[in-house]
Amino acid sequence: MLDPQNSPPDGAPFRLKLGKDGEARTIAGIVAAGAAPGIVWLSGLKSDMVSTKASAVAAWAAQRGRACLRFDYTGHGVSSGRFEDGTIGLWLADALAAVDAHGAEKLILVGSSMGGWIALLVARALAQRGEAERLAGMVLVAPATDFTESLMWERLPPEIRSEIETKGVWYRPSAYASEPYAITRRLIEEGRAHLLLDAPIRTHCPVHILQGMEDSDVPWQHSIKLVEHLAGDGVTLTLVKDGDHRLSREQDIAQLIAAIETIA
Repeated sequence: MLDPQNSPPDGAPFRLKLGKDGEARTIAGIVAAGAAPGIVWLSGLKSDMVSTKASAVAAWAAQRGRACLRFDYTGHGVSSGRFEDGTIGLWLADALAAVDAHGAEKLILVGSSMGGWIALLVARALAQRGEAERLAGMVLVAPATDFTESLMWERLPPEIRSEIETKGVWYRPSAYASEPYAITRRLIEEGRAHLLLDAPIRTHCPVHILQGMEDSDVPWQHSIKLVEHLAGDGVTLTLVKDGDHRLSREQDIAQLIAAIETIA
């Protein structure tokens, strides 16, 4: 757990060795000591712990003297491994390992895009371990819950599905990077073991969702569907009429910080 006596207030880098043999890997992160509840930043697909939103949240935590944990998934940022070898289960394991090693006793999970799905899966894993009370709340930005299936596979044309099935990979053009993303058959198939939107979802904590209505990657209706599945927990949904998927403009980040503050 995070030890305020051994971590400088501006954050200290760490490396965490995980897995064995073919799954051996090292994830990198930054942990800062401070008051509870501590913030845990969960990045989106192909994003990292020094992105605009992640850095803004970490800066807010430092200013308020809050504990803060951020890290890069396997194959992301400065962590080891290839992005192409990643799966939802692997990245979930990264998140749980980081929380177990460096997370505060009381947490607010802040997840962006895929990180929103990971946050929900972390909440489920903590509850299954009898640690649901560790979560003080959750803030999700354009949560891409079940994206490998409902936002990707189900929307792909037959020829691209065929390419994934026969070649094992399809390189998807990205509006956020100069190079396309590798979407693998393993990512799609393994993702099916972690789908949430086929049953009620419990987080055992208040949830605030921020969703842009001009988001072409995660349509706002997808967040409405998530709210419907979170029937057992208090949920606030903020729709940003002119917001895109990133929600990283100054006014968007202000709303993100305000959402965290309502919980913190």
